[in-house]
Amino acid sequence: MANQATINIGIIGHVAHGKSALVKAITGTSTVRYKEELERNITIKLGYADAKIYKCNNPACPRPDCFKSYGSKMRVNPPCLRPSCGGTMELVRHVSFVDCPGHDVLMATMLNGAAVMDAAILLVAANEECPQPQTAEHLAAVETMKLENIIVVQNKTDLVTMDQATENHAQIQAFTQKTFAEKSPIIPTSAQLQFNIDAVVEHIYRSIPVPVRDFTSDPQMIVIRSFDINKPSDDISMLKGGVAGGSILKGVLTVGDTVEIRPGEVTRDENMQVRVRPLRTRIVSLHAESTKLQFAIPGGLIGAGTLLDPSLCRKNGLVGNVVGKPSSMPKVF
Repeated sequence: MANQATINIGIIGHVAHGKSALVKAITGTSTVRYKEELERNITIKLGYADAKIYKCNNPACPRPDCFKSYGSKMRVNPPCLRPSCGGTMELVRHVSFVDCPGHDVLMATMLNGAAVMDAAILLVAANEECPQPQTAEHLAAVETMKLENIIVVQNKTDLVTMDQATENHAQIQAFTQKTFAEKSPIIPTSAQLQFNIDAVVEHIYRSIPVPVRDFTSDPQMIVIRSFDINKPSDDISMLKGGVAGGSILKGVLTVGDTVEIRPGEVTRDENMQVRVRPLRTRIVSLHAESTKLQFAIPGGLIGAGTLLDPSLCRKNGLVGNVVGKPSSMPKVF
């Protein structure tokens, strides 16, 4: 758990409701990284960031102050920052967040991210009527994936009065009736001001259990991102293979493993018939954010460095593929 996240939590909701801001408040990492995203101030591609959740071992440390989240680089047992506490923070969760775009035309991207989610945080802006279109669509999507562990966050409470926040809270309760989020806690926050973030962290720990994982089966990994890490100025002798990013559903991947990617390269022949060519390669590196791994287990988001032609991975070219041992892969029809 110290080196790799063990659970994936999706951040879902309508556009501009503060999903990326909440991830940054919890992890300290901005998921808005690409030029177009920065220019438009919206998430376009799936964002990802890891966080370690700690709990103070001093019984006198009050909740939710006894909970604290840090980025994945934090050491295992930092001291409690509460004045005069004297306790030590103990690692209780290591979480990967999947930051989904909220724009209506990017719904397919959100569904791609939902494939690896173990739980979800549904964001609702307190300064807008609930539900907004993608609030309803995103909740319906995670219900289709049978995600029963959902936390509802009422964000942007700093922009409304107490009466407006109370009215919005009632709208959220009415909206979530007869859904998987019906009994979920509704936590008021301000991600920009980092208000009540410790309460969100506490509920992640208390409300979202770590799923039971299968470590003994042949590995299978779903690809939700792929990219070329080479730069135009790199010397040809320094070029590296493409990187596949995603989450392992079962089994264990190890550096040096020979893997197959299916369906692989999809093309059309002169008669416009679809042709698929599964890809075989070797895993040369594994990373969980900046942490280098020798093996990767189910849960959490990882990047697998390969010997593939980088052009195959550029611009998310392998999204939707499955990575696994050649002898255990399903047939492609």
